[in-house]
Amino acid sequence: MTVRLDPLAAAPKIMKIWFEASVAIAASLEPRLAELIKIRASQINGCANCINLHATFARDEGETEQRIYLLSAWREAPCYTDRERAALGWTEALTRLCEQHTHVAAYETLKAHFTAEEQVRVTLLINIVNGWNRIAVGFGGFIDPQAVKARIAAA
Repeated sequence: MTVRLDPLAAAPKIMKIWFEASVAIAASLEPRLAELIKIRASQINGCANCINLHATFARDEGETEQRIYLLSAWREAPCYTDRERAALGWTEALTRLCEQHTHVAAYETLKAHFTAEEQVRVTLLINIVNGWNRIAVGFGGFIDPQAVKARIAAA
């Protein structure tokens, strides 16, 4: 992949705000659930950078290889909780919003497993990861997970 533009260098002030919001939103949920959401949205969007990054972060949080590998087939895999399934269904519905309108049914499942505040947190996280996917794919970005960890530690 060829980097077309480094958004952090091109617009550092606004990208700093975007990055800080991303860290805060992700921190508002259980770390393993947040990483599953990020990986699944990134799989749908075909963002190699974000799949690599969040699979690494998920492992750091204790996520198993099995659950990471099976994520693209989560409906058929028995290793996810009902709460995780609700979040993954909502992730898919919002990430594919223009392709199909499954968000009404997905929302009913989501609200059975998440409080109103948690629903907002999950939804914001889905929006953030979809935004990062578009930034990475659009500008041809691929970053070493260790560099992102260092940025998070500094934030």
